[in-house]
Amino acid sequence: MRVVIAGAGSVGSSIARELLSHGHDVLLIDRKPEAVGRSEVVGARWLIGDACEFSTLQDARLEDADVVVAATGDDKANLVLSLLAKSEFGVARTVGRVNNPKNDWMFDDSWGVDVAVSTPRLMTALVEEAVEVGDLVRLLTLQTGVSSMVEFTVPDGSVLTGRTLGEVSWPADSTVVAILRDDVPITPSPDDVIEPGDELFFVTAIAAEDELRAVLGGRTGAGDEGAA
Repeated sequence: MRVVIAGAGSVGSSIARELLSHGHDVLLIDRKPEAVGRSEVVGARWLIGDACEFSTLQDARLEDADVVVAATGDDKANLVLSLLAKSEFGVARTVGRVNNPKNDWMFDDSWGVDVAVSTPRLMTALVEEAVEVGDLVRLLTLQTGVSSMVEFTVPDGSVLTGRTLGEVSWPADSTVVAILRDDVPITPSPDDVIEPGDELFFVTAIAAEDELRAVLGGRTGAGDEGAA
């Protein structure tokens, strides 16, 4: 996969190192030449320039990128890059870093952002996950702000315990996409039995989160049976 990352600070460099370790082709764009030596990213290609400049993106051959990551410390720059990547270069997937939580509402498809990543939101989610076992935690907002990825840790005594995924009537707009059990990821199937401590990951319509929360909490729908 060919990935272009704008911003070679601590965030962009960390993403680049992780992607390179997985065998992906990574191009880093940064305005400062000194970023090349400072980042300690081995194996990436580099382009020194302003990622908001059309000519820089042409030099980066953005039209050949599978994913563009706007990871600078400037929300305006991240929005402009995402919009140019989508509208001018037809990039299939864009990921935008949200630096100021107040700007989170702008990171949607109107600015060309497929996935908005807010560090404060992720940190809040991790804190809530640690202290709110048995509650639904939103991890990411996807696409146009209509869908999200959420996590639920099954508590002891949950009405879900011992039931298979296929026996629970999940909301129509919610899908179980992964189970994390004893730190091992499991691809879910209708026959998987839910156990205490399981971390269930869903992609869901935001409008369906309350209904999903009710099913997981056993307030409504948890006694119904249906297909996953």
